Amino acid sequence: MITEKDRKYLRKCVALAAAALEKGNSPFGSILVSKDGEVLFEDHNRDAGGDNTRHPEFEIAKWAIANLTEDERKESVVYTSGEHCSMCASAHGLAGLGRIVYATSSEQLQEWKEELGAERGMLKGLAVTEVLRDIQLDGPEPELAEAIKALHYEYHRGRTKL
Repeated sequence: MITEKDRKYLRKCVALAAAALEKGNSPFGSILVSKDGEVLFEDHNRDAGGDNTRHPEFEIAKWAIANLTEDERKESVVYTSGEHCSMCASAHGLAGLGRIVYATSSEQLQEWKEELGAERGMLKGLAVTEVLRDIQLDGPEPELAEAIKALHYEYHRGRTKL
């Protein structure tokens, strides 16, 4: 269940997604929060240069392995504007990170891309539960869907012939 505290962190993820878009990247943002509520790491997509692996959730997993104990990773929460892709879900699981809270789902993103006539991309858009076992997962958060949809529409409009 998503709480008001969770929504506060998710709103920060939306702001990071907007910052990514302003820099020419696809609009995704994520933060890693400790069990005590401290923001440990935050990032946004950095794929404008052509490296499509520069997702914030992947960066979180690498940072967490280098900086946190196994227990700290397990007790942390990853908040993200969009549900993890299969690459990021795998990194999340292999890093031993805890709960994931996401604002919009992979299914929603695929629907928006179809509405715009955008390319589907190489990944199948699997749900996190299709990649990871026994993960605590909460989302999507309908309150934030329109804001994130608007960011994706702006991003894809510049790349799609309408």
